[in-house]
Amino acid sequence: MLAQRLRNLIQSMVLVTGMVGLLLTLGWLFAGIYGMAWALLVGIIPLVVSLRVLPALILRMYKAKALSVAEAPQLHAIVNQLARRAGLAEPPRIHYIPSSAPLVFSIGSGKGASVAVTDGLLRLLTVRELVGVLGHEVSHIGNSDTWVMSFADVVTRVTRLISLLGQVLIILNLPLLILGEWSLPWIPLMLMLFAPTISALLQLSLSRTREFEADLSGSKLTSDPAGLASALAKLEEYQQRVLKKSRLPGVKGIEPSLLRTHPVTDERIKRLKDIEREMYPDESMLVCPEDGGPCAPPHIAEVSRVPRRHLSGLWH
Repeated sequence: MLAQRLRNLIQSMVLVTGMVGLLLTLGWLFAGIYGMAWALLVGIIPLVVSLRVLPALILRMYKAKALSVAEAPQLHAIVNQLARRAGLAEPPRIHYIPSSAPLVFSIGSGKGASVAVTDGLLRLLTVRELVGVLGHEVSHIGNSDTWVMSFADVVTRVTRLISLLGQVLIILNLPLLILGEWSLPWIPLMLMLFAPTISALLQLSLSRTREFEADLSGSKLTSDPAGLASALAKLEEYQQRVLKKSRLPGVKGIEPSLLRTHPVTDERIKRLKDIEREMYPDESMLVCPEDGGPCAPPHIAEVSRVPRRHLSGLWH
């Protein structure tokens, strides 16, 4: 388990370094040392804005509602215990999303962190499985993954912007190129053209690495990798049913692993089973040693509306 965590850490550092290095190289090709400085400066502003503004905006887009302790005592008890084990100064707030799609995500950092769960998730998973999923999300917060992925997203966007500006300059100078008064450096040109794609692929790889790390960290918090593995299997089964209904007959929807934000579920489950063999859990260490059925708040009616793609681009 320690070897896997070390490998995830090294891989994350290499990927982040590669993305920043690519951005600075592009800035240098565009305007020398000043281009590198501007690339960093332009990246800082959207990073700060995204960390402060986006969490509340995204929750609003999902129509999420904060759940009080009185409304969901079991959920709060689980999240509070996980937060203590993760060493968080404060437990994340819990938000409820009125959607039948089984979704869960963590957002924000520090005192502004939140975990959002849908009605569909609370009714699909058992308590044990829900503990595993919440442990995964609390680990994302404890590992500062929100900050890391926001940083990676900003780097990719700034890389795309500089690449676009460089391409515009080349187009504007086409007359000089045709007249032979300006030579086109092909290697920098190729880098400028493909830099956004390379940066995006590095970002996706970083996302998959952080997901693996959250699986490991979450399993350590709950002392129950099997709970998370069972939840992942259920969520994958649901996703495949949805894809089968939405897909044209005879069309196979195979997503290349390079283009995934999350690792393949089978690989995640395999790693969790490997962790389980290495762990010797004490029943008293389990956040929720007893298993039970779904734990949706009893006062909230079940959402029956079929999930759909909204104008915001979100599916819920």
